[in-house]
Amino acid sequence: MIDLYFAPTPNGWKTSVMLEECGLPYRLQMVDIFKGEQFEEDFLKISPNNKIPALLDNSPDPGNEPIAVFESGAILLYLAEKTGKFLPAEAQQKKSVLEWLFWQVSALGPMMGQYGHFKLYAPQPIEYAINRYRREVLRLFDILDKRLHGAEYVAGNLYSIADIAIFPWVQTYKAQGIELVEFESLKGWYDQLKKRPALRRGMAVGRDLIVRKPQQDPDANKFLFGN
Repeated sequence: MIDLYFAPTPNGWKTSVMLEECGLPYRLQMVDIFKGEQFEEDFLKISPNNKIPALLDNSPDPGNEPIAVFESGAILLYLAEKTGKFLPAEAQQKKSVLEWLFWQVSALGPMMGQYGHFKLYAPQPIEYAINRYRREVLRLFDILDKRLHGAEYVAGNLYSIADIAIFPWVQTYKAQGIELVEFESLKGWYDQLKKRPALRRGMAVGRDLIVRKPQQDPDANKFLFGN
């Protein structure tokens, strides 16, 4: 059995979608990041960076010790290799999947996270920061849109962990005030992926626990933003 340490964020949904897509049984271990549970000693043993998601595979192989994995990209890779799903073996295809996976974890996620922070959560608006990160997010959306022109999936003709990593971040476009219709190929990809039953199940996990305005709670503000 796999324990998924989770909160309803784009990075959290990457892992719940992957588990649903792989058909792996898992137990959901909610981590209340607004109350600082990500800093508790037991959680830090699994995720030393005090971030969700994290995963504990209690039975990786018969007779082996449990395996803990932190960082969402590493979790996707671990599960892909464990199941043989969503990561092609052929060298060129695998290279493409890994390129776009690392593009998401190094560029799309961090830039959308910073834009979302300054646009939605910062206690005072800082126009320079909002505009700077918005421009970068739009640049990244344009790159993704061009990549998807004439392609069914991000890494080519196969649904992969690259799509699973990117989708939960793209789905925040409304909250971030981005017009997805301006990116025709990206919108077509997004609309197609939304039809996948396993993806929909994974994206539904924890939806009822979303807190829209954590900055209004001094304790949540402290735990989330280091104030």
